[in-house]
Amino acid sequence: MGGPNLLRSQIALGDRDGERIVPVIQGSLAASGMPAISMPPDAAKATAAYVRSVLATIGVQGKPPSSTEPATIVVGNAAEGQDYFAARCANCHSVTGDLKGLASRISDPKTLQNTWVAGRSRGGRLGGGGGPPADSKPVTVTVRQPSGESIDGKLTRIDDFLVTLELPDGTSRTFRRDGDVPKVEVHDPLDAHRKLLSVLSDKNMHDVTAFLETLK
Repeated sequence: MGGPNLLRSQIALGDRDGERIVPVIQGSLAASGMPAISMPPDAAKATAAYVRSVLATIGVQGKPPSSTEPATIVVGNAAEGQDYFAARCANCHSVTGDLKGLASRISDPKTLQNTWVAGRSRGGRLGGGGGPPADSKPVTVTVRQPSGESIDGKLTRIDDFLVTLELPDGTSRTFRRDGDVPKVEVHDPLDAHRKLLSVLSDKNMHDVTAFLETLK
């Protein structure tokens, strides 16, 4: 209808609590043709929550929910899905490890499909079942100082001016940013899933879903 499809938007799919959608509403993409929308911060966060709620109900990738959905979305080729999984997913996931029994833990095929495409469930990462898995990996960051010192920790906050990380001992450190100094490297376990969205076809999605349905 003239605008970008939010159901395939990496900004929308990566949003957790408005941190990606709200800045767009406030004008962060004005230079790209998306004007700022005047609304109170609470309303902007509510709008982001609404977009996430729609994303959670998609039945076919990139298309709006439909009241005429087929009886089952398991329509793909499991063998071809296994090949796709081996080529694209096996570096991070294992059918005998984090995904063992996945289809038993997520028994609804639609929820299973939405979970693996997004890379996470409400409780944690893909494979986590009803809660965050023991090996759930947070977003981490490496700050490389001009002196050569590197500091690693869990990312707490980042913007154009500051980066804050939680160190292994539980303390926090904040570094002022001036362009590319210090060099900041963000390590997001879900980044591979976000990049996959730009190349994932409906057939790939259905085939992998059919394969994952066999992991009971």
